[in-house]
Amino acid sequence: MAFAQSADLTMYYRAAGPPDAHRVVFLNSLGTDCRIWDDLILELGGRIRSLRYDERGQGLTQSPDGPYTIMDHADDLAGLLDSLRWGPAILCGLSIGGMIAMAAAVRRPDLVQGLVLADTADLIGPREFWDTRISQVRAEGLEPLAATVMERWFGSSYRRDQPVAVRGWTALLARAPVNGYLGSCAARRQPRRPAGQYQVPGSLHLRVGRPVDANLCGQELGRAVAGCNVPRDSGRRPPRTRRAPGRVRLDPAAILGGSR
Repeated sequence: MAFAQSADLTMYYRAAGPPDAHRVVFLNSLGTDCRIWDDLILELGGRIRSLRYDERGQGLTQSPDGPYTIMDHADDLAGLLDSLRWGPAILCGLSIGGMIAMAAAVRRPDLVQGLVLADTADLIGPREFWDTRISQVRAEGLEPLAATVMERWFGSSYRRDQPVAVRGWTALLARAPVNGYLGSCAARRQPRRPAGQYQVPGSLHLRVGRPVDANLCGQELGRAVAGCNVPRDSGRRPPRTRRAPGRVRLDPAAILGGSR
């Protein structure tokens, strides 16, 4: 197991792939940890140099009491990349991981070569939603919430056809550190940034999820990221991560235009 220090936070990470390949950092979603990328890393093989890590309050990274901010998460990432001398890199962020990736591009553009943003936005849900979620978890813990969240993470056909996998993902969320989960829920209710404040230093590859989310997420990112164009197919079908996490395809050479 590998650990690194970012300011006062001890962080767990995994690095894999050829040293001279394109560098891609993977940032996971709320209530999970860096294991969600395992299948994707295997599928990509030796085409990239990957770094995945447990965010503040998740997995084997320290879980200080919250509330957290997205900039706390961005500073954690910057400290990790500085400690490992790992930048600049493409940041691939899912949900809150995408929020962290955008914040890192603002905070430390020298570390960011490009962004891959999946199922994310500058602001995800109203503050009242997260206030209710925080109160619910404080009162009941994560286990009662996990079954409901699975309906958002996975389509009905995947839940029907892959019950064992869904039980495993339910356990992943139910066993997450409660104080870390609450801290990051607080981070997700942050105020939105001024239009165009996110400046992408390299390239932006955007993937929006379910049709119910596509219009909101696409509009939010288009407003927040200078020069962002939402692809025409956003929201027409669920991304592979909705049906089977770890099966989304990423080709860094395409993101970078085939250059190194």
